[in-house]
Amino acid sequence: MSKQEYKFSDIIADPAVGRRWEKVRKYFFLRESTYDMTSRCNVRCEGCYYFNGDKQFTTDNTSPKDWKKLLQEDKARGITFVVLAGAEPSLVPELCRACYETIDLGAIATNGIKPMPTDINYRMHISVWGNDQTSAAIRKAENMLVRQMANYKDDPRAIFVYTFTPVNIDEAREVTRMLADNGHTITFNMFSSPEGYTGPLRHTPETLARTRTVMTALLDEFPKTVVYSPYNIMTHTHERGLHDLFGCSYPRMNPSSAVGLGRSFRQYRTDLAWDRDAACCVPDTDCADCRHYAAGSAVVTARMFRHAANPEHFKAWLDYVDTYLAVWVRGYEKGENLCNQLIEPPEKE
Repeated sequence: MSKQEYKFSDIIADPAVGRRWEKVRKYFFLRESTYDMTSRCNVRCEGCYYFNGDKQFTTDNTSPKDWKKLLQEDKARGITFVVLAGAEPSLVPELCRACYETIDLGAIATNGIKPMPTDINYRMHISVWGNDQTSAAIRKAENMLVRQMANYKDDPRAIFVYTFTPVNIDEAREVTRMLADNGHTITFNMFSSPEGYTGPLRHTPETLARTRTVMTALLDEFPKTVVYSPYNIMTHTHERGLHDLFGCSYPRMNPSSAVGLGRSFRQYRTDLAWDRDAACCVPDTDCADCRHYAAGSAVVTARMFRHAANPEHFKAWLDYVDTYLAVWVRGYEKGENLCNQLIEPPEKE
């Protein structure tokens, strides 16, 4: 029996689907690049992406004028969204401000120990790797969550990003409850091993399955606090990584420079240089093990046509895009999930 074929016009004829489609497609103008702002950091975490590979050895350019010029050039070539990371961008607020004054849509990945000045109105992704006991062991920082929550209390820029590792799965509910009680929101990330990493944070099929169960329970129990969807859960806890499931769009794994991220995306190091062969949202990640939330924001969303083959996959894809925009774009409000079941990603055609 052949599978049913659907017209896209019939899928979006469903009023809820049509409204969500119109909501998300207004943001199809987003074109990202990422920037390592500094090689300095005020913590040193187990399995850190930045301090893996040779990008940590570049010379920092500390000139706001040079950073503004770089962003002006990127804006001219069509970049509309910036992700500031590195080691720790909060240590160089003057450089972050130069970026914000040039391209005002973006996000900053920060450990949250030092607050970012409020005039830099990007989305703030505050990394959490467990409760404070685990953070002390893994990140060598005391009372980390307490300090993060205090620094970003009542700050609409902030969303906490809980990175699931094999050692913190059972702590996620405790952390989510604390954030909910203090009026914060949270989204989820999966530890994705850096190249050559053999430490205790690499996931196994068993820890992926446990993480899926915990994420599902937290999304159900804390719907106003957890910014996520069942399809996010499925794609990021799948035994197959994102590249295997969808094919990666970033230049490092994508030889085409004709369209999409292969043409537009760059990952700048602290000396303002970039290398196409290494350009990735999280450089030096083991691509086969990549389940990173930042990668999914481009890799999964780029596969719209694959998901538009039937209504349930398209609803799941819309939930994923809606989640991505709520996590990354300041002021975007996530709607209710349209697909509330865990469905397998569609196979490559």
